[in-house]
Amino acid sequence: MAFRSLRPRSGRGRQAEARRNDLVVLESARDVFAAQGADAPMSAVAARAGVGVGTLYRRYGSKTELLQRLCVLAMEQTLAAADDALAAADPWEGLCGYIAACVELRSGALASLAGQIETTAEMRGTARQSMARLDEIVARAQTAGQLRADATALDISWLIEQFSHRPAGRLDRDEERNVRSRLVAIALDGLRARPASARDRPGPLPGPLPGHPPGRDHYVNRWSPGS
Repeated sequence: MAFRSLRPRSGRGRQAEARRNDLVVLESARDVFAAQGADAPMSAVAARAGVGVGTLYRRYGSKTELLQRLCVLAMEQTLAAADDALAAADPWEGLCGYIAACVELRSGALASLAGQIETTAEMRGTARQSMARLDEIVARAQTAGQLRADATALDISWLIEQFSHRPAGRLDRDEERNVRSRLVAIALDGLRARPASARDRPGPLPGPLPGHPPGRDHYVNRWSPGS
């Protein structure tokens, strides 16, 4: 299915312009923090975005305020992708489209900020909405018998986060996208439930996932400073 663009929509006025500017900074911040970690200086984000450091501070007031805003904006993008997934007629296509959209956006690239900034009520509320939507996406695919029963929403979240990092080395963007799309396709194949008709065919059946399902407390609490 075709997912609508998650880039800034056209619009006029200061609010629309501010949102477009936010998204430019967000994309730049993803690159910088994914490559340099949470301690990356604001000057690196500003240089990547093509704006002055003073411009960032005049708009946001502090580095923490900027990072909090970027985290909310990133989660809002995942919510838009989730809405598209839940609107899909086929639950599996919806799940695959959601994962592909979030990986393309690198929605987990700001995870390096976990524990480095104070979480706001807006961040917590948006995160709860995002996880609730993903729970729905996963439940739909499992009810339809398309997603393996032992996969969880947090497995999907961690998967997206792993694919949000830029690979080491000097790959151009086109080749990086090619490699990423192939690996995502391999991962999705591992998430697919084996149809009943295939169980009688020769060949090994996929075994259960190793370990135990990831805990939600760990996933959420890592955002607490000092955790």
